[in-house]
Amino acid sequence: MSLRDGSKKMSKSDASDNSRINLTDDADAIAQKVRRAKTDPEALPSEIEGLAGRPEADNLVGIFAALNDTTREAVLKEYGGAQFSTFKPALADLAVERLAPIAAEMRRLTADPGHIDAVLAGGAERAEAIAAPTLDAVKDIVGFVRRTRLKAV
Repeated sequence: MSLRDGSKKMSKSDASDNSRINLTDDADAIAQKVRRAKTDPEALPSEIEGLAGRPEADNLVGIFAALNDTTREAVLKEYGGAQFSTFKPALADLAVERLAPIAAEMRRLTADPGHIDAVLAGGAERAEAIAAPTLDAVKDIVGFVRRTRLKAV
């Protein structure tokens, strides 16, 4: 959900870049966005029912649970009663730990367009090899004249 409005989804079309964590964000950007995420003045509840009517709190607890591969209940058991000044740094650290390596790998891959082109070409060759018998059968059934495939050099 949006870091600026817990009742909306994260969206690339949102005008504010601070409403979402992009997979290309570096560690500092991720931490800053989490620290600036909208919250309310109340402490985190100890029970899941305490999140009712608190979309921003529910959102941040849900993000933490997803990143930590746990449940909202487990997050509230650990952080219930804590203020957001305690919870948000823990969430920022977890988000950086889980998401920053993805951004680093994306930067590494986009820095080498030749590698990307080679991966795409290899995938195209494998797809063509898999599809060729089916396409040949369809051409035979329909009556198309087959011509030999030319390999790119």
